[in-house]
This record gives sequence, C-alpha cells and structure tokens, in this order.
Amino acid sequence: MNSETTTTPLHDGNTIPRIGLGVLRVGADDAQRSVRTAIESGYRSIDTAAVYGNEDGVGRGIRESGVPREDIFLTTKVWNTNHGYREALDAFDKSVDRLGVEYVDLYLIHWPMVSVGRIPETWQALQEIKKQGRARSIGVSNFLVPHLEQLAADSDELPVVNQIELHPHMQQNELRAYHSAHGIVTEAWSPLGQGQVLADPALQRIAEAHARSVAQIVLRWHVQLGNVAIPKSSNPERIRQNLDVFDFSLTADEMQAIADINQDRRIGSHPDSPPRNGLPYDD
Repeated sequence: MNSETTTTPLHDGNTIPRIGLGVLRVGADDAQRSVRTAIESGYRSIDTAAVYGNEDGVGRGIRESGVPREDIFLTTKVWNTNHGYREALDAFDKSVDRLGVEYVDLYLIHWPMVSVGRIPETWQALQEIKKQGRARSIGVSNFLVPHLEQLAADSDELPVVNQIELHPHMQQNELRAYHSAHGIVTEAWSPLGQGQVLADPALQRIAEAHARSVAQIVLRWHVQLGNVAIPKSSNPERIRQNLDVFDFSLTADEMQAIADINQDRRIGSHPDSPPRNGLPYDD
C-alpha cells in the first residue's frame, strides 16, 4: 500500500486515510484493545465521539501502539447537548482531556440538531478550535443538503468532511453529488450496513469472483467511489481484512451491479430526528 492510494485530500490541505476504525458501541477497554490491534495492523485513522464513552480507551490504545501521535488521524465529535459556542469549546476541552492528546485531526458536529438552532454558533466554536491549532480540520456528521446550505450561508468555511450513513442499501447519491460539487469528502459510517448488506446475492457473487470477503468488496466499492469508510470491528482478523482492499479493483460492471441494489433504506436515525441515547440507531 502507498499514501497515493490509501489517503484522500481534504480541501484545507490535509489528508485523511480512506479506511479507518470506528468504535461505536465499543466499551473503553475493548476500544483500547481494538485501537491498538488496528494500528499494529496498519490503520492510521481512528474515529470516536464524546458520546461513545470510550475516548479514554481510544487514547490508551493509541499510546500503547507505539506509533507516534502525529502519524495517527484521530477524529472525535461534539454531542447534541453541547451545541453553542461556549458549550462546544468546553466539550472539546473535555474530549482532548479524555483522549490524552493536545489536538485532534478532525473535529465534527455530530448531528445538525436543527430543533436547537445553534449550528452557526457551534460551527464558530469549531473554527476557533481550528484557529488555535487544536483541531487540524473541522467538519460535520449527519448533515443533509439543507443543513450544509445553511452552514454555507452563515460561514465562508465549508466542512472538509460530512460523515453520513452510507452503504450499498443506502447510497446517498444526492448528498454525495452535493459533496463532490463543493469539495466535501464523503465519509461513511456503518459502511457495511451493520452487516445487513453482507447477505446480498449480488455482493456475494462479486466476492466469489474476487476470492474476497463480502465486507472487502463493499469497502473496495467505497474506495472506488471516493468515500472514506470507518468500519467497526473488535475481531482482530476482520480488522486486518477490512484494511486489505487496496490491491484489487472492481470492474465497471461490478460497480454498476452494486449501484443497482440501492434501496435508499436507512438503518440509523434520520438527521432531522437525531438519537437521544448516543447511538445512531435503536438497540
């Protein structure tokens, strides 16, 4: 693998790995082990959030890996109850304290929280954090086109990333087109559809043709679309397999076959109805 194929540029001049490790629904101790395993397996991107309750474990895993902090792309997020300028600044301070780091590489607004109506203030806080050098890049998560348009109307700085639910059964074509037109990188959470897409016959046929797992086919699809993906796993072998997607390619016909299985079906919450329990989908 090389940096030309495993990272993608952000519009602020930074780069982000195309495959990272997500740690949603992973306890702090398990997150510590998974993060260390992932980094030892070659991962250089870790995605967490304040509401996941495992930032301390993620920080320990990074330190235990022995890989220098500057070589790790670390993402965390401000939660729904901390929208607002001062609130977001305070939330960031707590996140970096729990992580045990001086800066993060990417700080995201976790959900738009339109009902609260404080996107502009919250974004101003993220801009201030970036200005201080405590977040190298700033972005959003779960924003739809109207939310992004509101942000653009209130600020001359667009997010570098919008992290959204995206998998073969929820392909987000309209939103990805908007991102592409405005230089925003599409980052997929639940890139494997919580495993629900892995039984799809079209994906299984493609996997058989390449002698790969279905998960690897789906992650390769993300890479070829230009998405960043953050699959979650606590299984060391699956962690390693999920990164091993840069030495083969899907054909145009195979990419079309995957496009054809889109159902526009969400597994998680709709951005206008954000979760209250910290999870993007119900238990």
